[in-house]
Amino acid sequence: MTNDEKNYFDPKVLAGISNLYLRARWVVEGMMSGVHRSRSKGFSVEFEEHREYSPGDEIRRIDWKALGKFDRYFIKEYEDETNLRAYLLVDTSGSMDYASDGITKFDYGCTLAASLAYLILRQQDAAGVVTFSDHIEAFIPPKAKRDYLLQILHALENRGPGGETNVGRILEEIAGQIKRRGLVVLVSDLLDEPEKILKGLRLFRFKGNDVIVFHLLDPAELSLPFDGNILFEDLEELNLRVVADPRAIRKTYREVVEEFTSRMRQECHDNIIDYQLISTSTPLDRALASYLSWRG
Repeated sequence: MTNDEKNYFDPKVLAGISNLYLRARWVVEGMMSGVHRSRSKGFSVEFEEHREYSPGDEIRRIDWKALGKFDRYFIKEYEDETNLRAYLLVDTSGSMDYASDGITKFDYGCTLAASLAYLILRQQDAAGVVTFSDHIEAFIPPKAKRDYLLQILHALENRGPGGETNVGRILEEIAGQIKRRGLVVLVSDLLDEPEKILKGLRLFRFKGNDVIVFHLLDPAELSLPFDGNILFEDLEELNLRVVADPRAIRKTYREVVEEFTSRMRQECHDNIIDYQLISTSTPLDRALASYLSWRG
């Protein structure tokens, strides 16, 4: 792979592209370059386009309103009934605003969610998005309309990270609002009580949904590489500040992080949930590849 190809998905490079649509297109088109998908017509609840009536077409599909307007017979064509309904759940709480170098967890998560939405809609499946902190910020239900991406991107771009985390309760609330089974994709740093998070994830599975968890952490959160006395500040509880020497706590810190991520991975595995631990230094195409692997 050349340097140009590596840069194509480098989070630091993508962070320099302010337009979220361009970021998503850059990632997906780069990964899917040369791949074309044939289209077919079927019946669905989503109206797609008109075409003129041809002998042999079913009369019940004639658009009579169009006949009155244009004095010609037109047939309604529809998008295929979608094979997948994807709910993209994006954590927008204050802790997602952290970045040790290059890109915040929030920007990485939004780029990942936007890229997934772009890819899912491109495949003629249905995508929607939910943004949340300690409450639901936006709930855009899944649709398979080709112009729906703009609504999804607007929900992602409409606010920055802020507020406290309550992942577990929010997952239960969202699970209660989802009436049709589909794919639930959680994009979060999961900085909440593990058992509450797992309870919410299990509820999605109990209701027949497939679940993918993208657990986003900054490289510094994984390794605590700092030296010297450092002021640590909670991004959600702004009055919580602690000065510590990372060298004195690094070993214990890494053990705690490893224990936490290992537990999440094992619990997800036991409940048939796809768990992906992703550093924000990871090229975006790898995260999308894990989705495509699941989709396959």
